[in-house]
Amino acid sequence: MSVRAFSVGSVRIGEGRPVLIGGPCLAESLDLCRTVAEGLIPICERLGWGYIFKASFDKANRTSLLGSRGAGMEEGLSILQTIRTEFGVPVTTDLHLPDQAAPVASVVDLLQIPAFLCRQTDLLQAAAETGKPVNVKKGQFLAPWDTKNIVEKMAKFGANGTMLTERGSSFGYNALVVDMPGLETMRSFGVPVCFDATHSAQKPGGLGAATGGARESIPAMARAAIAVGIDALFMEVHPDPANALSDAATQWPLTHAAELLSRLARISEAAHP
Repeated sequence: MSVRAFSVGSVRIGEGRPVLIGGPCLAESLDLCRTVAEGLIPICERLGWGYIFKASFDKANRTSLLGSRGAGMEEGLSILQTIRTEFGVPVTTDLHLPDQAAPVASVVDLLQIPAFLCRQTDLLQAAAETGKPVNVKKGQFLAPWDTKNIVEKMAKFGANGTMLTERGSSFGYNALVVDMPGLETMRSFGVPVCFDATHSAQKPGGLGAATGGARESIPAMARAAIAVGIDALFMEVHPDPANALSDAATQWPLTHAAELLSRLARISEAAHP
């Protein structure tokens, strides 16, 4: 099944070999982002995977007002620009409002649309019109086949590369489930598909004032997605997940990243030689 491949900086997405989109949930500090980038880059180089650094400058959809939103766009984009320059890797972050598209696109190589906002036409249009490729996360409320409408919107707006990301579907209260065949359905619309292994392990609002999750389920879901065939794997990675300011329950420990990614690479080679 062929897809419309595109470039994110020096990284190609949609040409057969998986790409890792990885970094901390929140750009808590420059030191944290450096630590994660320093840890993930050599792993991807050894595996022959492309790598895109990810961190959010604002968590606008926190469960409650008690959650940390981050330092804001100016400081967050400064951190991303530094990582991009120092390590020579593409970077990505999410945006929440149409007027954020231009300033964010001036720094990052890939724009990300949060799942809750995947049907916001004005936001999709603003992102597409920057000329940067766009990664749209499938809303937890959408069926895989409903994402065809997103692809058609992005094509209408002249997007320079579109990718869809699966991050779980609502399954009753405080629960998500992943439809693995849905990855193929989404990819059938001619765009690369990414699997978000860490957000798919969430239990939204499961801790009352915060989102919980089952970190132990991440490897199984990632193995299944790699076996089905994906173009990119999204993982939030942190050196100390328990003390992360956001998504503490589902960020993957940096110390275990090499082991997991190496296993996934072996599955990818066996399933899609």
